[in-house]
Amino acid sequence: MLDGSAMRGEKIYEYELDVTGAQEYGLALSDALSGKTAIPAQGARFDVGFSGVSKGRLSGRVEGTDFLKMRADGRADLDIRASIENENGDRIALAADGVATMRRDEPIADILENVSLTTAASGYDWLLTRQVWAIGTVNFATGKIFVEAYLQ
Repeated sequence: MLDGSAMRGEKIYEYELDVTGAQEYGLALSDALSGKTAIPAQGARFDVGFSGVSKGRLSGRVEGTDFLKMRADGRADLDIRASIENENGDRIALAADGVATMRRDEPIADILENVSLTTAASGYDWLLTRQVWAIGTVNFATGKIFVEAYLQ
């Protein structure tokens, strides 16, 4: 897990998610992650589904997909679309881009995200006009994703 102590702003949520599946396009994700098959020069695309629970000021059920592009140089470009549904049934749309970088000799990637949140539900004015940055990890061996988000 990255050290969130250096992140500025108010921590508004953290979530632990489970990878629920992956759509592959010509290359098995497991082969790419294990190094069995090298990422081709043009990169490789994987649609990685996830779900779990968000805790904190913005809490609720989280579901979504990361339209991930792994590059041959080891970086992965993130294109995340998800929803957070609170206990009252209000939904917040989450869109994020960013990068993930694999750790050497570990099945773990460090994540950096630029997050945009949108909803027409009342009571979220505090959230919609501000920037959100997030940090976290994904453990491909366990299928777990952990992210902490900070309102700027």
